[in-house]
Amino acid sequence: MAVGFRRKGQSKRANSKLSSSMVSPSSTRSKPITFSRLRGFTGSSGSLRSVLVVLFVIFFVFVTWKLASSQGPIPHFYSFDVVNEFPHDPEAFTQGLLYDGNGTLLESTGFYGKSTVRKVDLQSGKVELSYAMGKSFFGEGLTLFGERLLQVTWLTKTGFIYDRYNLSKIGRFAHPMNDGWGLATDGKVIFGSDGSSTLYLLDPVTWKAMKKTTVKYNDHEISLLNELEYVNGEVLANVWQTDCIARISPDSGSVLSWILLHELRQNLLKLGHTGIDVLNGIAWDEKNKRLFVTGKLWPKLYEIRLRPVTPPFNGNIKKICPIRGSGEEDST
Repeated sequence: MAVGFRRKGQSKRANSKLSSSMVSPSSTRSKPITFSRLRGFTGSSGSLRSVLVVLFVIFFVFVTWKLASSQGPIPHFYSFDVVNEFPHDPEAFTQGLLYDGNGTLLESTGFYGKSTVRKVDLQSGKVELSYAMGKSFFGEGLTLFGERLLQVTWLTKTGFIYDRYNLSKIGRFAHPMNDGWGLATDGKVIFGSDGSSTLYLLDPVTWKAMKKTTVKYNDHEISLLNELEYVNGEVLANVWQTDCIARISPDSGSVLSWILLHELRQNLLKLGHTGIDVLNGIAWDEKNKRLFVTGKLWPKLYEIRLRPVTPPFNGNIKKICPIRGSGEEDST
């Protein structure tokens, strides 16, 4: 579905809660307000007070209007501009992704017997360090909490803890989610997904569920929440078997807006990469305000910048982000 993505160098406009380097700032122009001459002023103290009250009210209304017009409404749908393309291992069944600083990505990959936790050089796509999980577990979501690298596994309630630097396995944990799909953190709590419409807020020490929130958009539950990333007060979630990312309020569970990435996958298919799987993998470079996305078995990883768009289908999310097939033959 064409939503009009652009390459770097084309005009970009947006207005969003996310960083201005991730979403281009909008420019708004407002017409000046003119005031008619105040009449009937006699110089008495009562008249003076009346005039001051009127002026105060006008000033208050003016300031409020200016603030509202400068901020504007938050768009509900975003397309993207490609800022950079990077090589990505086409055999990596990406399940978890995060940016570790200094041009390094941390990635979790899936498949029984092929699951890994790895360090990847962003520029070259080269795997610099890798830990093989063995045949018993299917690697899933990944997040970094302090110096601990945390990973969940598919069809189990078991997770693993790795050393951030050498990727050695240093422990395991049990979580209360029905399954292990995605992980993210704001540095205080762990956010988790299990393929349902539930966003879990987990205690990073006890792993007990502090809160469970049902994710909804226009009163419609959004299920199949997969890989997660925390960005500026929002949880970004891949929705499995779609080309869309939901931007979720972790407090209410409401989907604030959608990122439409259909053209990334479509363009890879046009280039002959017919073996690619679904969009999955979101990483955020907090220092440089860069957003990265990729997919399972994708040969490319993209740095993108968001811009608002008018959605097709009158904003009907079921038509904009349809779920492809049953997905029973694939994992999460």
